Amino acid sequence: MLAANDIRKGQVIKFNGEPHLVMETQHRTPGNLRAFVQVKMRNLRYGKSLEQRFNSPDPIEVMATDRRTLEFSYADRDTFTFMDPESFESFELTAAMIGDAKNYLVANGKAEVLFINEAPVTIDIPSSVTLKVTDSPEGIRGDTASNVQKSATCETGLVVSVPLFIKTGELIKVSTADGSYLGRA
Repeated sequence: MLAANDIRKGQVIKFNGEPHLVMETQHRTPGNLRAFVQVKMRNLRYGKSLEQRFNSPDPIEVMATDRRTLEFSYADRDTFTFMDPESFESFELTAAMIGDAKNYLVANGKAEVLFINEAPVTIDIPSSVTLKVTDSPEGIRGDTASNVQKSATCETGLVVSVPLFIKTGELIKVSTADGSYLGRA
């Protein structure tokens, strides 16, 4: 058990009997009130985010977690299989656990997986990934007076707005935060 003051971003706490991932913490001391900690957290079972206020000395149960870097192997409908490159053990995660990260998973791509009690719970992907363009229409000649964009489909099915000079088969760097084009790889 830790005091609410000691909670940090990235920890998993038990709140209302459910595991919650701490996304943000702020320690506040209003002028005429007692100090408190404002915590923004996400329920790891349902994916719902919430904000909660704790008194500074309140005891909070921090759950034992383990983060491992795994390689994405393959997807089969709503099941995504990852492999530990050191022990060659495979783990299956559901589409609900993966969320929108499925658009950025390529074979042998690395992802950090959070484990609670030896069970995978959630996934963190790098801030940018390299994807291969599988379909990109030709740019129209003379359309270069301004920053003109076209749609390109990547190997994962993600559609990205790219400059006209990007062709089918090229590797591009894509931001995982918003799915925007960052440049050629």
